[in-house]
Amino acid sequence: MHVRPEDIDPELRTAGRLSRFLFPPKEWFFRLARRLTARAAGGDVPGLECDEQRIPSLEDGTDVRLRVYRSKSGTRREGVPGVLFLHGGGYAIGSPEMNGGLYETLIGLRDCVVVAPDYRKSLAAPYPAALHDSYAALLWMKENAAALGIRDDQLLVMGQSAGGGLAAAVTLMARDRGDVKVAFQLPLYPMIDDRNETASVRDNDAPVWSEKHNQLAWRLYLGELSGGAVPKYAAPARETDYAGLPPTATFVGDLDPFRDETIAYVENLEAAGIPVAFKRFEGCYHGFDGIGANTRVGREANAFVNEQFASAIDNCFAPQSD
Repeated sequence: MHVRPEDIDPELRTAGRLSRFLFPPKEWFFRLARRLTARAAGGDVPGLECDEQRIPSLEDGTDVRLRVYRSKSGTRREGVPGVLFLHGGGYAIGSPEMNGGLYETLIGLRDCVVVAPDYRKSLAAPYPAALHDSYAALLWMKENAAALGIRDDQLLVMGQSAGGGLAAAVTLMARDRGDVKVAFQLPLYPMIDDRNETASVRDNDAPVWSEKHNQLAWRLYLGELSGGAVPKYAAPARETDYAGLPPTATFVGDLDPFRDETIAYVENLEAAGIPVAFKRFEGCYHGFDGIGANTRVGREANAFVNEQFASAIDNCFAPQSD
């Protein structure tokens, strides 16, 4: 899908042109970006209280850093929802601190506790490291709900891009294992299909994230599995049974390489009888809600997320089985 300048929403064109120079689809850039985002670790968010925890990962016991965010109102409420938030970055880069402003927005909408793991990145540890770290964080939330002040029947899983892919994978694993119930998921423009076969990804040269970015990121994430038998927990688009998954909300840009895999995911959920809220934004490339947060479409996308998040908090519950 060749993307011409005139295909892009006018308010997003300048940022799009700049991103082509700032985000090249090269492994050296991924490695540089990983170092830079790692150095940003530990930053505070005005208006939020944050503490760090260390927990063992699933199966191999590797130390996982968690950032736990809550309101700095001075009055701690008990029994609020718990939100597992998984940051984006192509599975290769990023840190939980990247999304501080979004955490503040979510907590301002509905009082909640946000747990954001610094899961292992593919450049250091390919699949299943990131999934195991993320799932361990979800189990930790359930097992420590009382100490965290959250209700264990209202655990939400949310993420953007690769974080959206991890959100879908964590939620899928939770359904299959049955050791934790997820009340709602928000896998936003999720990175869930490693096959690079859809019309929206083939020859996609859009700003921010293109076919070349996608091929490189999947190769790094899958490691020795690349080109072979890829499990559904690595690429949730490979799942064929969507029954029993929680209510879902997501959106995607019309120029995003992930457009078709997101639409297919939504359609599969709906076919299984899962309630889904979905929006598709014309003229929008990957991550436009962040890079173009102050544009008309950026505000509309973020308003959609805020609305769905608030509705989920008000209406979605999933009691634990033990």
